[in-house]
Amino acid sequence: MVVAEKQLDVTFAALADSTRRAIVARLATGDATVNELAAPFDLTLPGISKHLKVLERSGLISRTRHAQFRPCHLETAALDAAVGWIETNRRIWAERFDKLDEHLRDLRQAPSSTKEGKVDD
Repeated sequence: MVVAEKQLDVTFAALADSTRRAIVARLATGDATVNELAAPFDLTLPGISKHLKVLERSGLISRTRHAQFRPCHLETAALDAAVGWIETNRRIWAERFDKLDEHLRDLRQAPSSTKEGKVDD
């Protein structure tokens, strides 16, 4: 369980940056080289490479070698674990809010035990 939690920490930390999220979104459409990933950003290649290293260490991407190219590939297992955690917690909170809604509805529908303006002696 501790390993899974640490992996989630690393995954969410990697996804906390908008550039890295954009890179992950781009890789969801298919593998890409560093130059292809860098194209839409106003960053240097070393800057993009730093983001890629964070994503690679988190397990969100991998890099392979094809001749002189090293395309990046999205690894869905880390994303699947994060989505699973989000879904589990979404269900828990949805159930809690449903119970709260029910409780508030019951409170509104409950008859008042005292009348306004009169105090029991």
